[in-house]
Amino acid sequence: MKVEEIPLNLVKRPLPRQNDPQKVEALMKSIAEIGLQEPIDVLEVDGQYYGFSGCHRFEACQRLGKHSIKARVRKAPKSVLQMHLA
Repeated sequence: MKVEEIPLNLVKRPLPRQNDPQKVEALMKSIAEIGLQEPIDVLEVDGQYYGFSGCHRFEACQRLGKHSIKARVRKAPKSVLQMHLA
């Protein structure tokens, strides 16, 4: 799996999550000081990016005003996306 810089606005988050505000704040501080150390994981299905993990990192980057995020991109067919949505 390769790591890419993906524009935040292209990553779809189909499953709503409740993030821990304290964890997001801590990540924001860390990312601002040393950068994002661990990429999020995304599925690429038909040219669309779907994120199911890394919710706190994703929100921290958004709140910091970042335009992109480091992501491990795994290409997958629609059937794999459907399994994640089930």
